Amino acid sequence: MNEVLHEEDEGHAILGQVKWFDPAKGFGFVVASDGGPDILLHANVLRNFGQSSVADGSEIELLVQQTDRGMQAIEVYAITPPSTPPTAGLSDFEAFDPEELANAPLEPARVKWFDKAKGFGFANIFGFDADVFIHIEVLRRSGLADLQPGEAVGLRVVEGRRGRMATEILSWDMAARELSEE
Repeated sequence: MNEVLHEEDEGHAILGQVKWFDPAKGFGFVVASDGGPDILLHANVLRNFGQSSVADGSEIELLVQQTDRGMQAIEVYAITPPSTPPTAGLSDFEAFDPEELANAPLEPARVKWFDKAKGFGFANIFGFDADVFIHIEVLRRSGLADLQPGEAVGLRVVEGRRGRMATEILSWDMAARELSEE
């Protein structure tokens, strides 16, 4: 039985981990921390939270309910990206102080293109023509699985050896919330 974090009229909250999520298919599954059946996570539920994708292995707090088709998420409360060292797999960031990376200003951007199979893509900061490189490991570390052309995002950017590079990517909704808190 799933651990109930707090009761709701329409279900109960659980803590779990994203087993997998495929933005192209529009769904994925979550495994509850204390076991039980897989929980369906539909893309619309994720979009209502403000994200179009979520990285495999992310910790997630959900409101779930039992349906005729099994356990389904009906609301996302919180997502914590999988824990990885700030420079894991990214030699481009080795010369930077981790605090400098974390404190880079958040800038509004639009995805130019992203190819998950190639492992990278580019975005443009609003008002600037220069491309910002986005590495798939930065995307995963930011808790996202994929980006779509034209998608609005918030980026933390540094000037690297090969030009401007994203160090963190936030969905537009999350970026707007963070910017309004500053």
